[in-house]
Amino acid sequence: MATSVAAAVRDLPGVSTADSVAGPYDVIVRAEARSIDQLGRLVANRIQAVAGVLRTTTCPIISRRRDGHDGS
Repeated sequence: MATSVAAAVRDLPGVSTADSVAGPYDVIVRAEARSIDQLGRLVANRIQAVAGVLRTTTCPIISRRRDGHDGS
């Protein structure tokens, strides 16, 4: 199920990556939006509508280096 959810979500506009993973979550999605409101609409209207998605947890990035490096 997680693989099919990841594949379906991966095709949504605004989604950068979607992968099935091991651990406390089944799928981790990275999405981009211009605002927190737009991100909320993407999650509520598009991602949560995908068959097999039972609940979501959203963790927005609040600070990002402008040189493209994420600090790792």
